[in-house]
Amino acid sequence: MKRLSRTGLNRVLHVFFETSLLLKGLFALAELGLGVGLFFVASDTIAGAVQTLTAHEISEDPTDPVAGFLLAQAAGFTESSRHFYAFYLASHGALKLTMIALLMKDVLWAYPVSIAVLIGFIAYQAYLMTAGLTPGLVLLTLLDIAVVGLALHEYAGLRGKR
Repeated sequence: MKRLSRTGLNRVLHVFFETSLLLKGLFALAELGLGVGLFFVASDTIAGAVQTLTAHEISEDPTDPVAGFLLAQAAGFTESSRHFYAFYLASHGALKLTMIALLMKDVLWAYPVSIAVLIGFIAYQAYLMTAGLTPGLVLLTLLDIAVVGLALHEYAGLRGKR
């Protein structure tokens, strides 16, 4: 296998960086959409929708762990928790979309700020993982760690050019 030249490696890392930003942007857009949506949908509507979506599975297997988990979560979803999640998701998504837009435009000061924000997210996600690992949270955290590494590489390259 032929080794990549330093220039070739930098190009590959840049493509990975842009791809990771695109993925994070899609996640951020989904978070923003869910957050805004939660502002307008009542908790009992959410609980009813979960009951409707899981009814068939529960009728076939009353001990289904996924359906049971979803029903338990929906039952404990209060108006105050709905407001918290709506604010959290909307603000988290908006912050990440802003950060991604600045990075895509190569705004130099946005790199250290974005790295610091991502490290904050990673620390919070690590704290959440102490309560229990979920595949989604682990994948999100790994993606954030990769983006920090790629952002550090991009930042070093941009600083060297200016």
